[in-house]
Amino acid sequence: MTEFLIRHFVKNHSQTQDTAVRTAYGNLSGVVGIICNLLLCAAKLAVGMLSGSIAITADALNNVSDASSSVITLIGFRLSAKPADDEHPFGHARIEYITGLAVAVMIVVIGFELARSSIGKILHPGTVEFTAVTAAVLAGSVLVKLWMAVFNRKIAQRIDSRALEATALDSRNDAVSTSAVLLAGIVSACTSLQLDGWAGLAVALFILWSGVGVMKDTLSPLLGQAPDEELTRYIRGKILRYDGVLGMHDLMVHDYGPGRRFASVHVEMAAEDDVLKNHDIIDNIERDFKENDQIELVIHFDPVTMTDTEALQARSGMKKLIKSISPKLTMHDFRMVRGQTHTNLIFDVVVPYGFEMSDEEVRRKIQRLVDGGTSENTRYYTVVTIERSYAPVSETAER
Repeated sequence: MTEFLIRHFVKNHSQTQDTAVRTAYGNLSGVVGIICNLLLCAAKLAVGMLSGSIAITADALNNVSDASSSVITLIGFRLSAKPADDEHPFGHARIEYITGLAVAVMIVVIGFELARSSIGKILHPGTVEFTAVTAAVLAGSVLVKLWMAVFNRKIAQRIDSRALEATALDSRNDAVSTSAVLLAGIVSACTSLQLDGWAGLAVALFILWSGVGVMKDTLSPLLGQAPDEELTRYIRGKILRYDGVLGMHDLMVHDYGPGRRFASVHVEMAAEDDVLKNHDIIDNIERDFKENDQIELVIHFDPVTMTDTEALQARSGMKKLIKSISPKLTMHDFRMVRGQTHTNLIFDVVVPYGFEMSDEEVRRKIQRLVDGGTSENTRYYTVVTIERSYAPVSETAER
């Protein structure tokens, strides 16, 4: 059914990087969600009112919330497809993240309302009539919600949508909550136990727990979360495959919504090579990422001297020395400035957040290790700039 709907309602469905195609996927998800949830709501309201079940009635109201969330998703995808303008030069794709957050808020609100109603039912239990028709409606609802969860999950994976991931999780939660209501109804019908209120409360707590989780997931990209490790590994590997690239560091990735990524990185290349040749290589790398990965990459060229044997040996030794302090530390931008009485070793050290040593302790430790490895005729001073890592993997990379 999912593939049938995609083929018939999403034109050029395989071109998921196209903004128009993404919007078509979002529209399909929204329309399917509205139709399914309104039908389920009507059926559950009917049997809930006839049976006097607070759990079934609350479950029906949950479907109203889901229909509203589908409307929000539908609007969000259309707004996020708006092109960039003077006020928003990076586009409007982050609206999709805001849409996911709105869905999460809706989940939490309905969870609170359901909990309040269920507690009232526990304190003041009433007679609940559970019939075969009621069971059939609830069982059918579970099947529909399970299909909707799979449907939205497949679309979310195809277009990398956090909003639809949230919608898929909400559908799965609905299937679980309706199953709990169905089970409680069966137990109550077969015994004298009044489980309707307790079933409603269990459903409410489950909805609240999942809603908070979805809210956290949708807030992270809006707050500027670290880039995905798989993405940073891919960027690093692709850059290092280019001839002339000796290493890279200071990778930063900015996410302005699905399909709207901007990145910057420092690339080390031989200082002795022709400047125009290196500039041409950098241009090719930037164009490759823009055309094939939809990433606007800006590269800063760092020249590395490859003919100074003493500097190369000192650079290699310094990397090993820093690794001896902690494998979490990395070094880049190494330079030697020689003088009559001493030589300055100038470089940057990348320190992860939450590192057990302060910046000053790292500097002092490096200088002590350098002092311990020098002879009477040689004096090295270290000039260390401490930086923080903006990627979840090692930022300094070499061939």
